Amino acid sequence: MMKSVNKSLLMVIVASISVACGKPKGELVGAGAKGSFNEANPYGMVYIKRGSFMMGVNAQPTVFAVPDKQLKVSVDAFWMDETEITNDEYKQFTNWVRDSIALQTLVDAGYAEYGMQVNEETFDDEHIPLNWKKKVPWNSKDVNIKDALEPMMDYDGSLNPNVLRYHYKWINYDQAALPQNRFDAKKGAFKSGAMARIDSSYIDDETGAIIDTTFMRPLRTKADLISERIVCIYPDTLVWVRDYQFAYNEPLLMMYFSHPGYAHYPVIGVTWEQAEAFCDWRTAQYNTSHTVKGQRYRLPTEAEWEYAARGGRKMALYPWGGNYVRDDKGCYLANFKPNRGTYTDDTGSVTMKVGSFSANDFGLYDMAGNVSEWTSSAYNSSSNRWVHDMNPNFQYSAKSADGDLLKRKVVKGGSWKDIAYYLQCGTRTYEYQYEDRSYIGFRCVRSYMGE
Repeated sequence: MMKSVNKSLLMVIVASISVACGKPKGELVGAGAKGSFNEANPYGMVYIKRGSFMMGVNAQPTVFAVPDKQLKVSVDAFWMDETEITNDEYKQFTNWVRDSIALQTLVDAGYAEYGMQVNEETFDDEHIPLNWKKKVPWNSKDVNIKDALEPMMDYDGSLNPNVLRYHYKWINYDQAALPQNRFDAKKGAFKSGAMARIDSSYIDDETGAIIDTTFMRPLRTKADLISERIVCIYPDTLVWVRDYQFAYNEPLLMMYFSHPGYAHYPVIGVTWEQAEAFCDWRTAQYNTSHTVKGQRYRLPTEAEWEYAARGGRKMALYPWGGNYVRDDKGCYLANFKPNRGTYTDDTGSVTMKVGSFSANDFGLYDMAGNVSEWTSSAYNSSSNRWVHDMNPNFQYSAKSADGDLLKRKVVKGGSWKDIAYYLQCGTRTYEYQYEDRSYIGFRCVRSYMGE
């Protein structure tokens, strides 16, 4: 009897030690993740904590404008660029596209060393990884190399900006969310007759022009939801002349993006579609350099932008919190148009170097003035009447075949050429996603992950 009791006691002790020293076998213990995850601060971005605010205009709207209602909303935490994307930062994008096209051109011309693998079997593969350790021989004396790169050059020997085309893809979640396209979990397949409306782009063989198309595709797998687009990504510096035909802005046309004196000025002449392409490229650069992939970089929603602009002040009229555009010393607090013909009263004439004025309480610069900024939200003058009060966003993914009315995107913040009303946090206006202006730029956000 004593032996039986001792044996049972020994088994209990052994079992207790096993549980204490390791995970119990056969129990729900998870897939192996240990501890908590805290995301590192992305370079050049500011953490915007979650919170709530009154979304919408605080003051009297402009004459004949239809005011939208104010809405109490909450927004999740996210990261945001502390300044607008500068010429120098955007140039990193254009240089990468330039070099990738050049490297691929050299590989196609038979210079296999500009690809990652140089054996004959891999050389015949059209998807050879590019060898980024090799510099593009722009000044090579080799006649064959010069001939291969010649199509990328302009008549004067400089780079032809029209060849800088970025090809990217995305998943049409808007099509997956349609009731008729709902995935049938019981059958393990999409519903019979499910169709996805998607975009595609290709290069016309005869003209070399980019052709955008929209078509319906049977929805059978997730791959059927993928759209793709080819975008010319070089900023349109002609906006300095096109937007102001009776003004001498030729020096800005020639130098604004190319001259180092404007390196830290906000990039302009960029469409919403080009800004989206930049976000895709920036995401890819981050994810190829980090083992743990991050959330994608993207344009902010209107609610995120307005919440960030208010700097934690729920009813702030301007990003600095006050109701006036001057400080107690009479100095202007942003780069805008104070009065008719007095652009320079705020120490600037057109755009100014980013961060020239004080940051708001979140540490964000130029949330009012300098350049207006693209958001990801579609524009509707009364969208506050139906959007959700948690992470509100009126979103419409306009296809190439859609009309212009569906391609309006919300623009926020006001610019160097705007009066003070457009600098207010709650003021909204719009521009068509395919238009570029001398007064519209952008900044990126990234959703926050972690505890």
